[in-house]
Amino acid sequence: MEAWVWLEREGLIAPKPGTQGEWVFVTRRGRQIVDRAGLESYRRSDLLPRHLLHPVITQKVWSAFIRGEYDTAVFQSFKEVEVAVRVAGGFTASDIGEKLMRKAFDVNSGPLTDQNLPEEERLALQHLFVGAIGSYKNPQSHRNVSITDPTEAVEMILLASHLLRIVEIRASKLHK
Repeated sequence: MEAWVWLEREGLIAPKPGTQGEWVFVTRRGRQIVDRAGLESYRRSDLLPRHLLHPVITQKVWSAFIRGEYDTAVFQSFKEVEVAVRVAGGFTASDIGEKLMRKAFDVNSGPLTDQNLPEEERLALQHLFVGAIGSYKNPQSHRNVSITDPTEAVEMILLASHLLRIVEIRASKLHK
């Protein structure tokens, strides 16, 4: 795609009113981008679909992602999942990580388990939470993990957002 087509599609330039041909002007949005870093930040913001994110994830993660701090954004996303599970399930601060997920979504006694679902589905959801925390939060809690691919970071953040919505739904059913 030619650069000017992308710039126009993104609303950074627009056809100049009253002219014919390819005359354009820089829009208000385009004037906000003053250097290469600003352009890269803008391009990253286009990758992470803010409208699909849980509000907590947006609040805690958006800025880090836009700055290109993908490892921080991913870690913070899954930290929010862990905190939400702890609060929703009524667990203590010493309940952490994979063990917390196993307790919260225990097939038979987990406070966030939907006992109306078949056992296999309850177990699958427990595995999903345990695996997500074990894969995306715990490693970053204990060592430096570098995430350099923004697309990979987006996928992880979207997963955390989805998990957070599940916790929110389960918590609302607990408190009815």
